[in-house]
Amino acid sequence: MELLHEIAVNEDPIALDPQLLELIPESLLQDLISCDFPTDLDLDALCAELKEDHDQGEAAECPAPASTESEKEKRPRRKRPAGERAPRKVPRLKRRKTAPLCTESPHLKDKSHVSDVSPPLLPQLVHVPLTIATALNSASLLPSSGAPALQIIQTINHLSPTVINSLVPVGPTYVLVSPQSVRPVPQLVPLSPADGAVAPAELSRTIIPMSSLSDSTSRSQPPSPVTPISPTKDKTTQEDSPPTTPQCPVIPERVEDYIQQLKSHLRETCSLMQGGLKMDSHYIDTQLVQRKLVIRTGKNANKCLEKELVVLLDSERKKATVDRSHVFQNCGPKPKRLITVLGKAGTGKSTLIQRLALDWAAGSLPQFQFVFLVNCKVLNLTSPNYSFKTLLFGLSTTPGCDEAVSEAVFKHVLSNPDKVLLVFDSFDDIGDLEGLLQSFATSVTDSGYSVRQLFSGLFQKKILSGCTLLIASRPKDVLNQLLRKVDSILELCSFSPKDVELYTSNYFADASKQESVLRKIQSQKYIFSLCSNPLLCQFTCFLMEHQDSDGYTLPSTLTDLCQRVLDQHLELTAKEQGSKQDITELCNLAWEGFKTYSSLLSQDQEIFKELLDCGINCEILTSHTVCEESGKSQVTYFASLFMQNLLGALLLVQSKDVNDRMLVAQTVLHHRKRKVLGEWQDVLQRFVIGSLYQKATPHCCGIPQNSSDAQAKRKAVEAHLKNLNPGELIPSRLLELFHCIYEASNAKLAKLLVKNLPDILSFCGAHLTMTDVYVVWHLLQHAKGLKRTFSIDMQDTCVPLSGLKELVALDCVTSFRAPTMDTIDLWEDLHRSSDELSLKNAIEKFTIDPFKASQVGHIENLVLLVQIHREKKLPMSDAEAALEDGIPAVRHLHKLDYELGQQNGPGAFHKLTGILPALQSLQHLDLENNKIGDREAEELAGVLHSLSSLKMLNLSQNCIGDAGVEKLAQALSAASSLQSLSLYGNLIADSGAENLASVLPAMKSLLDLDVKYNKFTDVGAKKLSAALKSSPSMKSLQMWNNCIPLGVFDHLRLQDPRIRAL
Repeated sequence: MELLHEIAVNEDPIALDPQLLELIPESLLQDLISCDFPTDLDLDALCAELKEDHDQGEAAECPAPASTESEKEKRPRRKRPAGERAPRKVPRLKRRKTAPLCTESPHLKDKSHVSDVSPPLLPQLVHVPLTIATALNSASLLPSSGAPALQIIQTINHLSPTVINSLVPVGPTYVLVSPQSVRPVPQLVPLSPADGAVAPAELSRTIIPMSSLSDSTSRSQPPSPVTPISPTKDKTTQEDSPPTTPQCPVIPERVEDYIQQLKSHLRETCSLMQGGLKMDSHYIDTQLVQRKLVIRTGKNANKCLEKELVVLLDSERKKATVDRSHVFQNCGPKPKRLITVLGKAGTGKSTLIQRLALDWAAGSLPQFQFVFLVNCKVLNLTSPNYSFKTLLFGLSTTPGCDEAVSEAVFKHVLSNPDKVLLVFDSFDDIGDLEGLLQSFATSVTDSGYSVRQLFSGLFQKKILSGCTLLIASRPKDVLNQLLRKVDSILELCSFSPKDVELYTSNYFADASKQESVLRKIQSQKYIFSLCSNPLLCQFTCFLMEHQDSDGYTLPSTLTDLCQRVLDQHLELTAKEQGSKQDITELCNLAWEGFKTYSSLLSQDQEIFKELLDCGINCEILTSHTVCEESGKSQVTYFASLFMQNLLGALLLVQSKDVNDRMLVAQTVLHHRKRKVLGEWQDVLQRFVIGSLYQKATPHCCGIPQNSSDAQAKRKAVEAHLKNLNPGELIPSRLLELFHCIYEASNAKLAKLLVKNLPDILSFCGAHLTMTDVYVVWHLLQHAKGLKRTFSIDMQDTCVPLSGLKELVALDCVTSFRAPTMDTIDLWEDLHRSSDELSLKNAIEKFTIDPFKASQVGHIENLVLLVQIHREKKLPMSDAEAALEDGIPAVRHLHKLDYELGQQNGPGAFHKLTGILPALQSLQHLDLENNKIGDREAEELAGVLHSLSSLKMLNLSQNCIGDAGVEKLAQALSAASSLQSLSLYGNLIADSGAENLASVLPAMKSLLDLDVKYNKFTDVGAKKLSAALKSSPSMKSLQMWNNCIPLGVFDHLRLQDPRIRAL
């Protein structure tokens, strides 16, 4: 190694890699040092030597016979002037007789050049000036037996003598490349650009390593590919060397000890569920559903490629389930770094996160060395007092440690971000997302950031890039604006009926108690549907635990359930403490938190310790220890959304400070809202109406209530509901109106609602659970006395099959719309149960008019429906008597909108044309903006004759040219009922216009023809104008485009006023 200091590289410093230099044989270093390079080098001789090397390089590519000694002697030499000192001769070894491999050799075929390897993959390079002879023929370059070979790459290009004479005389430069295995990167071959096109930046950027002055000059020359020369005689390639496996970084002992402490701490803190239940014995492993985002398509889609969450059918949800162990598993080439878990309040998102933490502590998630759990409920999200280190070791669920340990662990975390999992639970408490992504943390060491800024930096990969981020939030709240940026979207499923049965069995140890409780829960349909929510299922079991299950009557509303749970907790706490605590102050705190959409109790508020202890003992409140830079502090927050909103509703109903107008303005449904508050607003509205009409006065709240005030508030609510028009509400608010009326348990309000409902009840886009289905089913029972009938739209609602079955069976429901596959599943279920009458009613009530296809699956389902209609049997059964006349929904389909867009439209068009002949009643066919070309137009022309009822055909904004119009024109002449034809925005030229003009007089029923913005000129326009004179029944012809001279168009309009520009 002492020899390294004697190497001079053009007087430039050398970046030495010790690992590389240890591989260079010492004999080679001796040869390098012994070479004495003259400063007065003969440039002509250098030029000749360079040309000789260049010629031999070309000979290596296409081998030719070596030159003889006589030919070498004929080479002219420059005479040295008198007085000029002869240059010192550099000893040269014999050249290797074996020629380098040809580029066409199979050893080098399809292999990328060394120069193509990206800089991050290359090892350190050592630049040493060598003569060509020494570089190519030095025996020192040969490796020892079994050792990998060094590669030498010449970094100088062949230069012209003019350029060489203008340079400072220096020796050529070679690069010694480390023999460590480098994965080759495929060479990117650019396509030939169009005239005037600019090459992309990634194709024009060239990265050249630092080398000699001659290299700097040669950068203006076009770079020539460099063929690597193997210095070994046995031609050993890199592929022959054994593959190297990446080694995991060594974990320091101090860090390893902390990891074990963290696992022990998580096992201790995550072992209990809400209510003090043990995770091992009471946890129910509910399924997760993989959700997807798609770009909106169709003529009404946003041009900015806005993404939306795909609504899954009930059958699709069963196929898309994901096990807990596969949450972090990569299903595609892109790793899952940003994962979102969506779930309504009480569905168990926090419990799932605890379970994942326990899995990691047990060694089930070996890809992570660290798991940091951050509960957004307990954080001051806007205070700019935190650093990233504080977030990890102070605000998350971690064990305490000294500064030295935390600093060592923090450095290890920063150097291994791919081994870190950060979980943000209760993300909906982060508040409004406006400006969240605009203000973000950029440094892992600076302080003065808020939690929002730290999260934004992590989410946008500005800090700790490469870590895995898991976010848990409610589906209707703030995270919806960020869904398009995440890698995986998971929805946490509710309890199935089997899960409810299993949870009840785990809750009660006595087998007889289990049976009696489960039997009573199943007998009360509404409570049984509420038990699909894990938290409400725990509430129900808690009530049954402290009551006589035989004589106890279960509550019938959500308000009554939560009220009884609260009363039971207060009663148990009063027995322990000897006195009953007044929780009026907690009601005030709950309402203040609702106004800011926060569950956290402000530390500035003075709260008596007895009241806090009472709230914690009653499971209304929960405490958490936070370690900040200023020290440890205890924070308190409401344990659940249900209890916080119940206390806030009790304050609004019973407080004298809240009059009737304030109550209606704050809580009751309105046509318009400035903000979508999601479950915050929904649950509060139900509790306010339920508490207002509750027969028994709540025992828990100590607020004195005046009967006259309550009566005035009830009258104000009734007057508001009477003036409310349910037909003007969007589906989600219409569903909430049903829930509010149900919570009142008032027959007068129920009849008022049913009386004001529109004939078409649309819940399209609102997620219908079994609880929602029961509420709608229960209230529509009043329709019989009012002689009302309804048509229900349940598309894009994810309605369960059992719920669909109940709503379809209602006598007041005369027709329904639902996903086609779910409806077919319903028919098959009724067929298996041999309920022929219900099957016949379900087939007759089903309707698909108007049918809008925005996904390929919609067309595929319609194809299946038409197949059942034609064959008169269900897919998995024999002929069915109920299908003797086919499917009325297919026979009565009048309008079909094909909105698959330009990406999917052409591919699925043949499926559409295959079923069009079966749609005998079709009157309106909209095919706008689907990139339909001449081939698709020819397919459509082949089936147009079967659409005898077609009145409107829209082919606007497609790619139909003259060939397609020629085929269409032949079929349009036989369209006896067609009244409106739109072809605007296509590629129709004069020939196509002439074909249209030839059949125009034969289309007796046609009233309007639109061919604006096509490619025909005044020739085609005159043909159409002449044909219009032979069509007296037509009302309008729109044919303006830029190819028609304005004067000609105005002249045609003067001749026939039916010709219009727009």
